[in-house]
Amino acid sequence: MEKQRILIVDDDENIAELISLYLTKECFATEIAGSGRAALAAVESFEPHLILLDIMLPDMDGYEVCAEVRKRRQTPIIMLSAKGEILDKVLGFKIGADDYIVKPFDSSEMVARVRAVLKRSNPAPEVSQVAQSTEHQGEYVEYDGLLVNITNYMVIFEGKQIDMPPKELELLYYLAKRPNQVFTRDQLLDRLWGYDYIGDSRTVDVHIKRVREKVTGESEHNWNIATVWGKGYKFEVR
Repeated sequence: MEKQRILIVDDDENIAELISLYLTKECFATEIAGSGRAALAAVESFEPHLILLDIMLPDMDGYEVCAEVRKRRQTPIIMLSAKGEILDKVLGFKIGADDYIVKPFDSSEMVARVRAVLKRSNPAPEVSQVAQSTEHQGEYVEYDGLLVNITNYMVIFEGKQIDMPPKELELLYYLAKRPNQVFTRDQLLDRLWGYDYIGDSRTVDVHIKRVREKVTGESEHNWNIATVWGKGYKFEVR
């Protein structure tokens, strides 16, 4: 089962590492960003299930980061701050924060709040006939053992529904929609992340790696996500 990913945004390395240690012990995958801009880049490359966001950051404050994230995603955000005034909390909630923890905090409380917010934001999906009947509705591509539906954001691989974050699914669909066409990393960044994306081409490599891991099975298929050395990637159909 895939671990839930937590992005920790705090410019105090000691605090960030300590939080990471607590969460890792609870079987979460973590990544640390020490600034607002680094956080925005990590949101795209790491695609966290939840963000722990400190308010006091060196370049952008946590409120600005929260507002920027909310323009693109609905990723749950828990604000971290030494400030405990009511107005600070109200501002955090107004711009889209899901919870607010005042420093210093107890590690068990933090973990409990993380789990509670994740549970509210990502209720356990129920396997039903409705899900099965919707896989061929809307816009989708289908190959041997693989179906990618961009309308309802569903991936079926070897008969099983795959949990895939939106950007990974969009990347897979974009390539599969254009079989055997080669795209450079920059082209994929421009077309899937947008011209104003803050990051670099390694973001594409990370997403390709994660997609491959999720659609690699024991059986051989007549397609694969191929690396074209010196160029980029393509959805190769044989």
